[in-house]
Amino acid sequence: MKILVTGGAGYLGSVLVARLLKNGHTVTVVDNFMYDQTSLLDCCHYSGLTVIRGDARDKTLMSRELRRVDAIFPLACLTGAPLCDKKPQEAQEVILDALDLILNMRSKNQVIIYPTTNSGYGIGEKGKFCTEKTPLRPISLYGQLKVKAEERVLNCANAVTLRLATAFGISPRMRLDLLVNDFTFRAVKDGFIELFEAHFKRNFIHVRDVALAFMHILDNFDKVKDEAYNVGLSDANLNKWELCEEIQRHVPRFKFVESHHGEDPDKRDYIVSNEKIEKTGFRPQVSLSMGIQELIKGFTVIDAHKSMTSQLTNV
Repeated sequence: MKILVTGGAGYLGSVLVARLLKNGHTVTVVDNFMYDQTSLLDCCHYSGLTVIRGDARDKTLMSRELRRVDAIFPLACLTGAPLCDKKPQEAQEVILDALDLILNMRSKNQVIIYPTTNSGYGIGEKGKFCTEKTPLRPISLYGQLKVKAEERVLNCANAVTLRLATAFGISPRMRLDLLVNDFTFRAVKDGFIELFEAHFKRNFIHVRDVALAFMHILDNFDKVKDEAYNVGLSDANLNKWELCEEIQRHVPRFKFVESHHGEDPDKRDYIVSNEKIEKTGFRPQVSLSMGIQELIKGFTVIDAHKSMTSQLTNV
C-alpha cells in the first residue's frame, strides 16, 4: 500500500515507518523535524520512502500528498499534557486543525488509523477496568484535544482509533519524558527517585508493539474498521511504586521513596482492559521486563543527561 504518515520522524513514527517499509509498503513521511532529530536515517536506503520536511497544517502540501496514498496515519502531535499546556494554540492546530484538513480532503476509500491515548479516561473507578465503552473524561488539554480528535475520526468511514497505553522503550527519536523511560533513566543515572502520587495506576505498552498494533489493524482492516481499541499490556496495569519495584529487579541499587509534592496534570489513575483488540488476534511481543532491560542498555549508548536537558527545554 501507499501510506502517508504525518509526524513519521517522531518517537512512534520512526519505529512504525521502518516496519512499514520492511513489510514492503511505500511510505511518504511529512514531518517538521522540530527536535532536529535524525531518526529516519536508517530507513533512507528504502526506495519506497519519501521524506518531506514540511508541516501537516500546510493545506497545499497535504492536498497534493493525500491524492497519492491508500492509507493515512496522522501521527503529527504535540504529545503530552505539559507541552500542550505550554503551547495551547499550537496544540489545537496540530492535533485538531491538521486532522480536519485530512478528514475534509481525503477520499472515503482511504484508510485512516489514528493514535489517541488512555489519558482520555482521566480518573478511573477503583478496581474497575476501562473498556472502550467506558465514558471518556479527560482532564488536561492534551486529553481533551485527543478525545475530540478521536470523535471526528470515528465519525468518518474507514477509520480506526487506537487508545494507546503509556509507551516505553528505545526509539530512533528517543523520549525520556515517558514514565518507564524516565524512571529507568533515573535508576541508572541517579539510583534514586521521589515519587508523587505513587499509588496512581496506568497501563503500559512498548513502542514496537504500538507499531505492531498499527500493522495488525492495517492487515485486518475490513474486520476491525470504524471502532476504537485500547492497546496495552494486559499484565502491566501498574502504579508508580510497582513500576519502580520492577525496575529495581534489574537495577538492585535503585532506591525510591514517596513524596507528597507533585501532581499529574492528566490525573491518570486507571486500569485498562485490552481484551477487545486481543480478541482480534493481536498480542504484544515485548514485556515490561524486556523493555526495562533494553532501556538500561540504551542508556549506555546515548548521552542521557544531554538528551534529558534538551527535552526539558522543549517541554
